Amino acid sequence: MKVLKFGGTSVANAENIIKVENIIKKESSTDQLVVVVSALHGVTDALIKSAENASKSDESYIELIKNLEKKHLNIVKELIPVTDQSSWLSFVKKHFNDIEDICHGIFVLGEFTGKIKDRLTSYGEFLSSHIIAARLHSQGLDCVWMDTADHIRTNDHFTNAKVNFKITETNLCQFFNENKNQIIVGPGFIGKDEKGNATTLGRGGSDYTASIIAASLHAEELQIWTDVSGMMTADPRLVSDAKPISELSYQEAMELSHFGAKVLYPPTIQPVMINNIDLHIKNTFDPEASGTLISHALVKPDTERQQIAVGISNMSEIALLTLEGSGMVGIPGISAKLFQCLSHEKINVILITQSSSEHSITIAINEKDIINAEDAINISFEDDLQLKRISPVKIESGLSIVALVGENMKNKSGVSAKMFGCLGNNGINIRAIAQGSSERNISIVISDKDIKKAVNVLHEEFFESEIKQVHLYICGTGNVGSKLIRQIFDQNKYLNEHLLINLRIAGLSNSRRMIFSDRGISETEYDQWTENSQESSVEKFAEEIITRNLRNSVFVDITASSEVVKIYEDLLKKSISIIACNKIAASSEFEKYKILKNTARNHSCKFFFETNVGAGLPVIGTINDLIRSGDAVTSIKAVLSGTLNFVFNTYDGNKTFSEVVALAQQEGFTEPDPRLDLAGTDVARKILILARESGYDLEFSDIENISFLPEECMKGSVEDFYKALTRYEDHFKNLFFKAKRDHKILKYVAEFENGKARVGLQHIAPESDLYHLYGKDNIVILKTSRYSEQPLVVKGAGAGAEVTASGVFADIVRSI
Repeated sequence: MKVLKFGGTSVANAENIIKVENIIKKESSTDQLVVVVSALHGVTDALIKSAENASKSDESYIELIKNLEKKHLNIVKELIPVTDQSSWLSFVKKHFNDIEDICHGIFVLGEFTGKIKDRLTSYGEFLSSHIIAARLHSQGLDCVWMDTADHIRTNDHFTNAKVNFKITETNLCQFFNENKNQIIVGPGFIGKDEKGNATTLGRGGSDYTASIIAASLHAEELQIWTDVSGMMTADPRLVSDAKPISELSYQEAMELSHFGAKVLYPPTIQPVMINNIDLHIKNTFDPEASGTLISHALVKPDTERQQIAVGISNMSEIALLTLEGSGMVGIPGISAKLFQCLSHEKINVILITQSSSEHSITIAINEKDIINAEDAINISFEDDLQLKRISPVKIESGLSIVALVGENMKNKSGVSAKMFGCLGNNGINIRAIAQGSSERNISIVISDKDIKKAVNVLHEEFFESEIKQVHLYICGTGNVGSKLIRQIFDQNKYLNEHLLINLRIAGLSNSRRMIFSDRGISETEYDQWTENSQESSVEKFAEEIITRNLRNSVFVDITASSEVVKIYEDLLKKSISIIACNKIAASSEFEKYKILKNTARNHSCKFFFETNVGAGLPVIGTINDLIRSGDAVTSIKAVLSGTLNFVFNTYDGNKTFSEVVALAQQEGFTEPDPRLDLAGTDVARKILILARESGYDLEFSDIENISFLPEECMKGSVEDFYKALTRYEDHFKNLFFKAKRDHKILKYVAEFENGKARVGLQHIAPESDLYHLYGKDNIVILKTSRYSEQPLVVKGAGAGAEVTASGVFADIVRSI
């Protein structure tokens, strides 16, 4: 014998019921079946809504009942042959008249008790099971309807009645001894108390009914047919890559269901677990799918299972209550007193954690029970509170529980470290932790707003470890930004295959528009992204990133904006790594620079800005490696401006200085305002950054800047700047030819030594390392304690969109 239970979505309409019929036909060909069904989808909620409206003297309850009646009548017309329809249509109408009478009584009295609620809601399963039994009978199947409520005996705790298993088993066995039909159909969810009043079995009651019948009859298997292909590794509404779990132990299933896996409710498991009956969760809409098998005898022993955990479950709308005080230490019975007072109020304790000092006990309950729980505790501990032996109960709401479950966790070391590490790296704060002695469940309490991120982080860590999803938010889509985006599209396949990384461009922004996509902006979408974008601002972009709260988030700043820098600290505090091409942050006031560095460190994220100096050259990274290995930088000599190097390598007096600068800007070597380069401001920032990364506390004002530009060139707009350059052409020719007469060339040099830094134009002789530097190349010459006689030299292209983008790209990969 097998027991099959079909849920509300499986019997939502005539089309679905025919799918159920086909499953029953197939299963009944080899086994006697007991079929337990829920009410048609949405009917129970609608009946409760009707009664609630009636209790408020709201006559709309009549219309709700009429709609439900029409729904049932239509299903009868679609499923039952015309020759048999009349009696079944009358059957439906008769019982909806009863429903209307009950609601009318509620309307008159203005009272909707638990007893009346059970009587009313029992009609949903009663009607659906009758209609389905009639359909099966009309198809020539050996089918009979069973009133399960007559056999399942309960107490009178209405809406969540407790089953008397001894009487129930006797009743069911007697019925099945007298009825040998191949298919027996009955309603789930309902029972009767000793006085014959209708009762219901609470949340998941139809599953529970099926489990009770299976256990009482010692069935071969219990099948729960629903709208998903078994239990999943995580809630698919939160994790798009959630996978069906092929097999579970009863203990694993119990843990997952207790902490919110809604495919299966905890009471369902107990009866079949005690009787060692296999439980199979199957999909009505994909009956060939294997589903999830729950059994004592796993197909693979724990030690052969490859996966550490089997699933992640979660519950929202949780509150933490903490009772603490010196009067609790060493006093027996405190915990018992706490749980007794909560039990008296029928408040379910979901999670418990207690400090080893016995100074405090923290419990998790449903948010809806906060007021009752607080009142109960205050009354129960009134004397202790007045004598200040115990502090008033502390309440925290807006929380969720996430549980990582698996029998095999007890056989592996470091599971907790792995779990807490990946959550910490994503800025998820854990409010409470509980782990049972069985070691098959680690439960944590976190903020509701972090639930999606936390479940995805854990799912990636324990179930998708082959590929790490990284969400990029790129601010700045100009020359360098567009090159970076193309490089990401081109290189992502390589990153997938060789580094097990998948980069998703989750957001783009320029000064006017922004767009977001959690699944990643595709190449096609990028080509027309501004058409589908929204109005942007720096603050809006940051707010959206924080609100979306995606795992492994990285913010990429490819601007020269001081406004963008203002959002850095907020992002870092949310454990969002920052990759900055923008030099403003690292060259700002030393205190702000240190705050950003420390914030990144304290929130387990990265703040990288390699391209601040030398575009794609590994300058900052090299200095960092030297310092970390115990070396000390003693001096730096460098040509750090690709723009200025290009300008002075190109200018020979034939073209005007203004034309050469315009060419550099056209090639993308300069900042939007070329004066930042030519005035030495950009170079001063760069040597400041290198000095700071070498461990020196310098401010920008400490950099001596020897300008070669006439003062007039610095006034007005960029257009005025170019006009001034033209007027001062003789000045630039004199600089050039003076160096040439001495057989030297002009280079704009940055120097740092003995804690002091300066930048300025210098005449460079042929024997200097700086002499043979062509085009837009940069060079950095480092002397350190270890490289004291022969310096360490980093040399190469120091400007250009492609190389700068590649430097940013390298920082992104390093940050992961």
